[in-house]
Amino acid sequence: MSSKPFNVAVDLIDLYWDDPPAFAEDMLDFHPDPWQRAVMMDLAQNSHVSVRSGQGVGKTGLEAAITLWYLSCRPYPKVVCTAPTKQQLHDVLWAEIAKWLNTSKMNNFLKWTATKIYMVGQKERWFATARTATRPENMQGFHEDYMLFLVDEASGVADPILEAILGTLSGLENKLLMCGNPTRTSGIFYDSHNRDRADYKTHKVSCLDSPRTSKENIAKLKRKYGEGSDVYRVRVEGEFPRGESDSFIALESAEHAKSVRCQPSGTKLYVGVDVARFGDDETCIYGRIGGKVLKFHHHHKQDTMVTTGWVIRLINELRAEHPVISEVEIRIDDSGVGGAVTDRLNEINSEKQLGYTIIPVNNGSSSDDESYANKGAETWGTVKDLLEQNMTNFVLGLPGVLEVPDDEKLIAQLTTRKWRMNSSGKILLERKEEMKKRGLPSPDRADAFVLAFADIQVKSGFAFG
Repeated sequence: MSSKPFNVAVDLIDLYWDDPPAFAEDMLDFHPDPWQRAVMMDLAQNSHVSVRSGQGVGKTGLEAAITLWYLSCRPYPKVVCTAPTKQQLHDVLWAEIAKWLNTSKMNNFLKWTATKIYMVGQKERWFATARTATRPENMQGFHEDYMLFLVDEASGVADPILEAILGTLSGLENKLLMCGNPTRTSGIFYDSHNRDRADYKTHKVSCLDSPRTSKENIAKLKRKYGEGSDVYRVRVEGEFPRGESDSFIALESAEHAKSVRCQPSGTKLYVGVDVARFGDDETCIYGRIGGKVLKFHHHHKQDTMVTTGWVIRLINELRAEHPVISEVEIRIDDSGVGGAVTDRLNEINSEKQLGYTIIPVNNGSSSDDESYANKGAETWGTVKDLLEQNMTNFVLGLPGVLEVPDDEKLIAQLTTRKWRMNSSGKILLERKEEMKKRGLPSPDRADAFVLAFADIQVKSGFAFG
């Protein structure tokens, strides 16, 4: 290393070794909120820090400041930044670090690349790196006296990966910072705030206490989901979900499924259609192959002929994009106005000899599974089982079986519907009218999504039909 960067590094180490808030203010022009300052000081003085928070409180900015502090204020450090998805790691966290570095007083001495930030002249020994949390071996092989692992969205990182990180942290000056929305009620991140909290300095950051969050958005979430709901607890209060007994699908399992990555498997396209005519309800269409949704469409206030046209268009687009498709099966909520769409699709199918299989579904009809009171509850039960299988596979280090699109409306609709047991001991789901009385929208997206996956058999291996 040339003498100038080395001399600067020596000065920074001497001045800011145990004072990251001062480094952030002086070198980055980053002025931490009180909770950010507290987290910084805890990390300077302790080896393990864990932060659970609501959304939009300034977590990513904190992580960027800490990365640059540790990289600048320790001799020959290694900083490993990780997150459960490439998008979260590179497009969010790594981009945030670049933003603060570019305007800092360190930008002449630290060089940023797409996967690495290093001290000029010491690329191999003095650096931060971005490693997606997909395999435990990505976190192994790092050994240095001064080492920091920074885990973003820690609830979404599999325990075998976090265990690999913990196993690597053997030095006296090795540190771990975990941050994230508390979406899961199990795993190492959850334990760090519960049974293992004696081993961590922990922080909870509520959107209600942050000057950075939109109070208008908080009020909207409160009106939409209710102050005691899991959605509000996780996204506003920074609290772990209760996993309420009357919520049929747990928020934890639906949130986790956003990070699952499935590849289309097989040659059969399944299309789920939930039909609304007019009013506030949506008509929703989902097309999937295997465990992956390939395309979806939503619209309001269109007649049944327009809906029929959208179903045909979605199928045609997917067949053009995926020539492997040899069969098409359409499941339609046939109650109410859905019957007209079924009839028209049958006409077109016959006239043009398309060869589609069209299945009208009456959610109120009897179930083939004695655990459920009707077909609607049974189909939702299929998706619930698959989401829970995702969680089991996650713990075992196996691939997921069902990928849920990153759509807040869909996630909310899947996880806010309640259930009860009838007098015969069978499961009933909350009626749409009852949901609307609670101020919730009709779960149209969830119903169409469920129809797209309704024929997946929940059995060993989870073979897609």
